[in-house]
Amino acid sequence: MLLQRAMIPRFRQACRLKLVPSRLCIQACSTNDSSQLQYPSLAFSGDNSSTKGWRVMGTLLGLGAVLAYHDHRCRAAQESPHLYTREEVRAHSSPETRIWVTLGCEVFDVTEFVDLHPGGPSKLMLAAGGPLEPFWALYAVHNQPHVRELLAQYKVGELSPEDKEPFTLKTSDPYSDDPVRHPALKVNSQRPFNAEPPPELLTENYITPNPIFFTRNHLPVPNLDPETYRLHVVGPPEGQSLSLSLNDLYQFPKHEITVTLQCAGNRRSEMTRFKEVKGLEWNTGAISTARWAGARLCDVLAKAGHQLCETEAHVCFEGLDSDPTGTAYGASIPLARAMDPEAEVLLAYEMNGQPLPRDHGFPVRVVVPGVVGARHVKWLGKVSVEPEESYSHWQRRDYKGFSPSVDWDTVDFDSAPSIQELPVQSAITEPKDGETVQSGEVTIKGYAWSGGGRAVVRVDVSLDGGLTWQVAELDGEEPRPRKAWAWRLWQLQASVPAGKKELNIVCKAVDDSYNVQPDTVAPIWNLRGVLSNAWHRVHVRVAP
Repeated sequence: MLLQRAMIPRFRQACRLKLVPSRLCIQACSTNDSSQLQYPSLAFSGDNSSTKGWRVMGTLLGLGAVLAYHDHRCRAAQESPHLYTREEVRAHSSPETRIWVTLGCEVFDVTEFVDLHPGGPSKLMLAAGGPLEPFWALYAVHNQPHVRELLAQYKVGELSPEDKEPFTLKTSDPYSDDPVRHPALKVNSQRPFNAEPPPELLTENYITPNPIFFTRNHLPVPNLDPETYRLHVVGPPEGQSLSLSLNDLYQFPKHEITVTLQCAGNRRSEMTRFKEVKGLEWNTGAISTARWAGARLCDVLAKAGHQLCETEAHVCFEGLDSDPTGTAYGASIPLARAMDPEAEVLLAYEMNGQPLPRDHGFPVRVVVPGVVGARHVKWLGKVSVEPEESYSHWQRRDYKGFSPSVDWDTVDFDSAPSIQELPVQSAITEPKDGETVQSGEVTIKGYAWSGGGRAVVRVDVSLDGGLTWQVAELDGEEPRPRKAWAWRLWQLQASVPAGKKELNIVCKAVDDSYNVQPDTVAPIWNLRGVLSNAWHRVHVRVAP
């Protein structure tokens, strides 16, 4: 009976695992845990020992047959997976019938994974009962090995031979019409396209040339016709809604400002080196500066009849880039900022004296000085004033900071405010990490910036890891009080101490509120790798 009790659960487990990938079958067959079967001794005493021995031998033979059968089922699962037609797969498209999908020739039951899907259950449900390919084509992350391994755990069989023709997209590749990009850009993701300029080019000019301005896209780049483009501005009940063409926007007073845009994930790679995070591996280049021109948002909102109110309100932006469900990129900022002429929020249609490039929001984008790049919505299609912030995934479930103690099992996105103004930041762009510099004197260059219009007042540089410091020279435009929207480039000519074979170069910036960068990543680490602004460190060798 003891053997029977131990044997039956394992047999049931084997049956459940019969269609799981072979490595799982092998693990089930060779498990080492406390449920492992205990074999009784064949040493007996007493007059009926022979009978007992034969009984035990019979039991063991029966057990051997069960284990052999289990092994046979495991092998059969590996050699002859269950076959399904596409019609059978289509019948599994809801939680009631279970949710099946296909990828290539394989069939997966992803019912238990739907609620765990990082993009939300609704995105995965689009493929319920059908192929994953049209939706996976939107995000290259799906082609990562760990994603494939995760999916393999849900395999239940394969398509029958008559249904095994490779799936062909009936619609065009959503990224096939993306614009051509500059070859100097360091690509972090092709689909959607995300790239940064190399550090040595980043600070060559105070104004970043359009072709190498860092690019952060969440979805395919729309190709919009400027002649038919319309911006919809929802008016208040007592006002009027507007449908504005580009020519209509040109009629508003044109305003020009120099603004630095920085992605919340800039320098994320440094957090990854400390502890793994989820997100694109940005280095120091997810930041750039341009001269923007367009209509003030406050003028457009006033034209529609909006005004400041005593209760909290938010201006919500919706882009014309969207996923297969029609869900557009969205974000919001407080109404108080949007209506403040001193905040200089733009509906921009020019970048460095030219129409916006497609990658940067043509024909119209939002520019919110001093605020994280995620709120600078591109390909702007709709503006509305709402009592709550945008319900967009990128406003509510991303671009938020958390304690280092929070992980993906305990994170509560509703508990943290959305990132708006960014903390003080600086980085070294020359020399590069690992480079060899000449003895005698070294030139160190970089950038510094702070959110909210706070001016950078000082950049400190150390050649010995922070033991001693020198003050760098600040270049670029002198900031306006409370309107320091753009970065300061800086440089330092420093003597290399005699006999030094290597230098541990460090920089840190201080803004006019005397905010300063933290010295290490550890206390600011967070699971999304945002707000990475620890002292920037570069290790170089000194030539003999």
